[in-house]
Amino acid sequence: MAIGATVHTFEVQLSDVDRGVYEELSLKVAQHPSETTAFMVTRVLALCLEHEEGIGFGDGVAGGDEPAVVARDLTGALTAWIEIGAPEAERVHRGSMAAERTAVYTHRDPDRVAGRWAGKRIHRAGEVRLVSFDAGFVDAVAAAVARRTSMSVSRTEGTLYVEVNGTSLSSAVHERAAG
Repeated sequence: MAIGATVHTFEVQLSDVDRGVYEELSLKVAQHPSETTAFMVTRVLALCLEHEEGIGFGDGVAGGDEPAVVARDLTGALTAWIEIGAPEAERVHRGSMAAERTAVYTHRDPDRVAGRWAGKRIHRAGEVRLVSFDAGFVDAVAAAVARRTSMSVSRTEGTLYVEVNGTSLSSAVHERAAG
């Protein structure tokens, strides 16, 4: 018998001062058996930091054609393609061609992620954002996550402050172009 996804509930107070976004989010997040908690946490952080009307989780690990986080406008047109981890250059290229805005959020070493893309074709590579956090930050957030998680996510002046189930953490938000 196959093992199904584990569903996590996140109650998030989002305060993104840098972008002027203030929301209360109630998220049901399915963690696929092959997905690490760090990967899942990076998905949640990406959704929070990219939050806009029409954003949601894609089919993720189970679906091959959609990114982990996707945003669509009211007509259903794709506006943002957001990958997690260390996607192949071909996937980033496809996302950049399909959406107005493309980003990759990684919980891994961003130099290694970008290094894998060197010399490969990525449409509008200079506009694709590679976003990462301080070493150990995502793992520390993941260690505090439970099946039901209360979370406060605040970004101000490029610094991310997260309180997860009573544990307070912070990290710089590092951004650079993919190409």
